[in-house]
Amino acid sequence: MFNIKRLNNISGIVYNYLSKEKYTVSSHVEDAEADAYLVRSASCHEIEFAPTVKAIARAGAGVNNIPLDKCTEQGIVVFNTPGANANAVKELVICAILMASRNVIEGNRWAMTLGDEGDNILKVIEKGKSQFVGPEIMGKTLGVIGLGAIGALVANAAENLGMNVIGYDPMISVENAWLLSAGVKRAMVLDELLEKADYITIHVPLLPATKNIISYHEFSKMKDNTILLNFARNGLVDKKALAEAFETGKVSKYVVDFPEADILDNPKVIAVPHLGASTPESEENCAKMAAIELRDFLETGSINNSVNMPKCILSDTNLHRVAVFHQNLPKQISQMTTIFANEHINVSEMVNKSRGTIAYSVFDLDSVPSEEAIRAIEAIDGVVKVREIK
Repeated sequence: MFNIKRLNNISGIVYNYLSKEKYTVSSHVEDAEADAYLVRSASCHEIEFAPTVKAIARAGAGVNNIPLDKCTEQGIVVFNTPGANANAVKELVICAILMASRNVIEGNRWAMTLGDEGDNILKVIEKGKSQFVGPEIMGKTLGVIGLGAIGALVANAAENLGMNVIGYDPMISVENAWLLSAGVKRAMVLDELLEKADYITIHVPLLPATKNIISYHEFSKMKDNTILLNFARNGLVDKKALAEAFETGKVSKYVVDFPEADILDNPKVIAVPHLGASTPESEENCAKMAAIELRDFLETGSINNSVNMPKCILSDTNLHRVAVFHQNLPKQISQMTTIFANEHINVSEMVNKSRGTIAYSVFDLDSVPSEEAIRAIEAIDGVVKVREIK
């Protein structure tokens, strides 16, 4: 029986994948008894993880609320759910492009003030609507920074609406490259995208390398009256540089899904209250993916969509499986196999994967190792955590 502590309300669809016969999924699970955590937005930084904790699954893409370094040091796998909310975010980005281009928000605000006009309202509207004229998006150029699960969908959808699309992503995966429409042009450098785009949308994670990815230099390369959209994360746009871009006319509007108090008084800002993934479909997709990731890891040791541990896809086995997180150092594996050999245990199959300084080795054994053998592996210098998966 596995105990999974739920830190937020999660769609009940998780019980389709975490059966009540094998799992207790509840907010009432004690930290000291938790095998794993299931979380959306709650902070995990203050939690003192018990030795029993094996994994954390975040029902969403961002993992700012999880202490990754601490988890890696303790051999705790952190999962996220990339792409589960991609369609929801894509739809809202397309909505935002249209709203910003056609001045829908500004027009709505004005129209809502006309209640006292009575029967004269249509005449007032016809006279005043010209102040909200905005261009169509067909034939305009959209620049997409980041072509992951969300960026690729946005690029394809915009092209289907008749936009010219140019994308920039030096780290694009082969899988996401295959998802892109053939009509999406590739910018070899960011400046090329900035110089050509009428609309720019950002879809990259917040990392040290991407912090303030749009700053003074980037704004200087943009066309005048560019519409900039950020449905990714705070910290990607330099706010001081943005204020200057408003003044110089480089940016006509900034649509952001992560409002910050110091920009809300600017009429050129359209603030959306973090609605990117706020659909029932997205919440179910994220919960389903997180539940499957936890189930596969807890029951077989398989790792998929981890942000801190190496990918290692494993099938179920009838053999006795021992999984070891350890430092990616020479002679680690040979020390483990020697311990098994000393007990005359045959290693039927072995998988070793690494990610930077951390490695994951899985041994399928023909017989069950003794408690002393497991303790001996744990005592190897550089070993972080050992799991026996029956």
